[in-house]
Amino acid sequence: MAFKDYYQILGVARDATDKDIKRAYHRLARKFHPDVSKETDAESRFKEVKEAYDVLHDAQKRAAYDQYGADWQAAQQAEAQGFHHYQYQGNSSAGEQPFDFDDVFQSMFGGRARTQSGGRHSRAHFDFPGEDLRARIQIDLEDSYRGTTRTITLGSDSGGQARTLNVRIPRGVMPGQHIRLAGQGNPGMGSGANGDLLLEVSFRPHPLYRVEGRDVYLTLPVAPWEAALGASVTVPLPEGSIDLKIPANSANGRRLRLKGKGIPGKVPGDFYVELSVVLPAANSTAAKQAYNTFKETLDFDPRANWGSRA
Repeated sequence: MAFKDYYQILGVARDATDKDIKRAYHRLARKFHPDVSKETDAESRFKEVKEAYDVLHDAQKRAAYDQYGADWQAAQQAEAQGFHHYQYQGNSSAGEQPFDFDDVFQSMFGGRARTQSGGRHSRAHFDFPGEDLRARIQIDLEDSYRGTTRTITLGSDSGGQARTLNVRIPRGVMPGQHIRLAGQGNPGMGSGANGDLLLEVSFRPHPLYRVEGRDVYLTLPVAPWEAALGASVTVPLPEGSIDLKIPANSANGRRLRLKGKGIPGKVPGDFYVELSVVLPAANSTAAKQAYNTFKETLDFDPRANWGSRA
C-alpha cells in the first residue's frame, strides 16, 4: 500500500488536536464536495480528504498510522474489518464495504446523508448545519444599564451587498459574554440549518467610569473645603444622577459606596465614588493670601505621623 501523508492532505500538523482535524475536514469537505465544487479533481480529492479524516479522527487508527505508516492496517490486527475506502459511486467492488456516512455526519455535524438514484450509479447528498461565525461588538456602558438595539454591518453577501443586522443588547450584559444570533452564521449544506453568529461583547473606554466585574467606579473631583466641611454634589450615573452627600473631614481617595447602582443583574453590582481633592492653583495675589492665611491660622503638619508604625 503506497504511503499517503494524511496530515499533509488535511493541512494540519502532526500534533494537531481532534478539534483541528475536524475543522480542517469540515472546510475541505465543503471545498471538494462533488455536488458543489468546480474543481476538476473534486471527486478524487473529496475521497482522499475523507480517507485522511477517517484515520486521523479515530484515536486507535491514528496511533497505528503514526507508528506504522503505510502498514498501519496490517499492524492493527484487532480491527476485524480494517479501513475501507468510500465508494462515492454506487458500484462497490467485491469484498469492499461502503462507508456509512449517516453515522459520520450524525456524530460530527448532527446531519445526515441522503442517497439519490440516477442511472447506473447512486450519488450521496449531504445535509449538515453551517458553521457558527464569531465576531466582536463594542457597546457603551450605558447600553448594558438600559438594554437597547444596535445595528451592525457585516461583510458583503454573495451579491456584493453589505449585510446589516439589528442586534438586541440585553440589559446587564457583561464584557466577554456572547450574544447569539440564530441562523446568521455560514449556510448549511443541503437542507441543513444555517450556523449562528456569536458576538463577543466589549465595552468602549468611558471618559468617566471604569468597570470591575459588575462594579462601576467614578473618580469625583472635590474642592478642599468640600472635603473638609462636607458638601452635597450631583454625581452622574450611567443611568440618571444622584445628589451625593460628602461627609465632613473626607480624605483624598475616600470611597463612597452606592449599593446596587452598578451593572444590573440577578445580583447587581455597586457604584463607587472615589474622592479626588483638587487644590486651587496659587496663581493670583488673592490665592496666595488665602494659602498664607491657612498657614498662619491652622495648626497643621501634613508629616506629623509620617513614617510612624502602628
